[in-house]
Amino acid sequence: MGFAVANVSTMVDRLVAANRLYAEQYRNPGMSAVPVRHTAVVTCMDARLDVHAMLGLELGDTHVIRNAGGVVTDDVVRSLTISQRHLGTTQVVLIHHTQCGMLTVTEDFRRELEADTGLRPQWAVEAFVDLDGDVRQSMNRVLRSPFLPHRETVRGFVYDVTTGLLREVFPLSDVQPEDAPEQS
Repeated sequence: MGFAVANVSTMVDRLVAANRLYAEQYRNPGMSAVPVRHTAVVTCMDARLDVHAMLGLELGDTHVIRNAGGVVTDDVVRSLTISQRHLGTTQVVLIHHTQCGMLTVTEDFRRELEADTGLRPQWAVEAFVDLDGDVRQSMNRVLRSPFLPHRETVRGFVYDVTTGLLREVFPLSDVQPEDAPEQS
């Protein structure tokens, strides 16, 4: 694959050392696992996305569910179901972003993995070429899931990694507000 792994243990050691420093200053805030804002955010695992900072969140405010692309997959539905049914969330925010690595991957990746390992992954790559279209698909997956009792507030966005701004993506069937930005 072309990635060097020589420094992996060094980085892990740094992370563990940082945790020790963190733990020295740590004071248990006494929080519940129930998010204060009763909201779950589904977004990409991209390291450039500081979800708490971009949304003005504090520790304990929301559940943040991350994966490659921020795509609503079966596992995301599983997490959202637990979030709603056991931990009281009622709203879902979906955030994709510009310059996402999933825009450069194709479903051929599964075949490449099979050729490399002898096993075909059981999961779909969920690559996409249209950010807005994939946000809408993820919104539809949430809206159509029979496992999620709270589907009244499901909103989707694209985060611009160069400006830091969110742009809302509306379902195609909805009439957009007059002041909403044009969809691309």
